[in-house]
Amino acid sequence: MPDLRAPIITRLRQGTGVGWLRVAILLVLDSLMLSLTWIIANSWGTPVDSFELFWKSGQEPGFLLPILVLTFGILAASGLYGTDDKRRDYLTLVKSLTLAQIVLLIIAFLYDPDLKISRSTFLLAWVLSIIFVCTERLLIQLAIVSLRRQGAIRQRIFLLGDTADIEEARKLLDKTARFDVRGQAVLPSENNQESWVKILERVRQLRVSEVFVCSWEAVRAPIFLYWELMSSGISLRVLPIGLKIPSQWSEIKMIDGLTTIRFRSPPILGSDFWTKRFVDVVVAILILMLASPLFLLIALLIKIDSPGAIFYKQKRVGLKGRHFQVWKFRTMVVNADRLQKELEARNEMKDGVMFKMKNDPRITRVGKFLRRYSLDELPQIINVLVGEMSLVGPRPFPLRDVEKMSDHHFIRHEVLPGITGLWQVSGRSDLVDFEDVFRLDLTYIQNWSLTLDFQILLQTIKVVLRKEGAY
Repeated sequence: MPDLRAPIITRLRQGTGVGWLRVAILLVLDSLMLSLTWIIANSWGTPVDSFELFWKSGQEPGFLLPILVLTFGILAASGLYGTDDKRRDYLTLVKSLTLAQIVLLIIAFLYDPDLKISRSTFLLAWVLSIIFVCTERLLIQLAIVSLRRQGAIRQRIFLLGDTADIEEARKLLDKTARFDVRGQAVLPSENNQESWVKILERVRQLRVSEVFVCSWEAVRAPIFLYWELMSSGISLRVLPIGLKIPSQWSEIKMIDGLTTIRFRSPPILGSDFWTKRFVDVVVAILILMLASPLFLLIALLIKIDSPGAIFYKQKRVGLKGRHFQVWKFRTMVVNADRLQKELEARNEMKDGVMFKMKNDPRITRVGKFLRRYSLDELPQIINVLVGEMSLVGPRPFPLRDVEKMSDHHFIRHEVLPGITGLWQVSGRSDLVDFEDVFRLDLTYIQNWSLTLDFQILLQTIKVVLRKEGAY
């Protein structure tokens, strides 16, 4: 299965090219109509010697190129190259073309105040641009509708929901003559993992571009569903048949009069992932260079304080449930893992998912100091550099802790684990309920941004210096 870190590769196979082709055709036809508009307006209107459409003296580009760029920019900003009904909003189209004409007049005056602007030329260009572009788009729409009624150029989709809602959705979608429903499935129960796997595999085999969810309240783990689809280049859209709608959405889209909702995903995917990864590598290299003397000093103190290795490596669970070795400075005695089994009864975490206890007898003298200031975590910079961890994210847990998690906790494994995170700056070891830890991790996943990462890093420094919740 494709990894979430590069979903754009798979998206190219699922109808994205058709969308780009539609936009390209609109741009070409709009440019032809606008070019024809200005050629006719310049011919019929009062001629202006310095007003050259194509080329000025000295092979400099004329006015037509900036006219097209400006007009396209305004049309795009108005959503007239989008995927919903707004693309066919002729009133908005008229307003946008009028605004483009006004902006052109202002720019022409500011660019060359001595230029005698031909009012008849600009007036003709305004009227003709509205007539030509609106007519062109109307003809395109009529041609598309005609082709779709014959079963061509329809978007391939899959329906998910309760039986009654799917039937109602089919009736609504059939009226638009826009979609080709390749398959449908009734939403399984939350715990029926085998059914979910079969449904998702079927969706991938049908090579649909979007999945429409008709019974949103029946989806128990929408983020999981979104990511599974996204990793295969398939979009998730909600068609609210009943009254219940998602508590999160990015935008409401009207498609041939139907209200649909685009689900908003936690954003650590695709280009966002690689942006975050780039920042991680740059910052990690800087930390490694600046902190190398501190690394040597800590290594020396550990060696003097107690027998054993300088570094401690433990198997943890990371992205997509993969196992990896996390690096830390050793803060416990050599046989700490064996001794933990004898101390399980003294675990201070309520649900027992994580093992935490104050005054842990396994911790060495130097280890206690390192833990107090979180210096034992510094070697995890190595994990960041090799791509197993991020600077900020949910903490990776040992296998012992993961085995005790509930199903809904595993969303933590859909992003790279981090050295620090919201949990660490919100109480750290003072939190004794794992659900509170999970809630903070989920909040981070759903609201990620580079700004949030930097805020957490700065807050981590503050928390560490104050020795808040560390033991």
